[in-house]
Amino acid sequence: MSSLVIDLILCGLAYVILIYVMATMTKNSMKKGGNNEDEGDGGVEDYTPPKIDLPPGVEWPSDSPKSRLPESLEV
Repeated sequence: MSSLVIDLILCGLAYVILIYVMATMTKNSMKKGGNNEDEGDGGVEDYTPPKIDLPPGVEWPSDSPKSRLPESLEV
């Protein structure tokens, strides 16, 4: 047999063994973790939006005063 055929057979065998090992490891971990409610990222959940530092003179519409009257124009 040529070395190419031997290499292909060995690579195929290694692939089959690797898939078998990965399948058995995945099956065991799926049995243990019955309820998987967490997202897996960990840490403290903070749902507040970030406070964005705006340049001077720029305001968010929600932060502006409600009783502001438009300035009258002089003609």
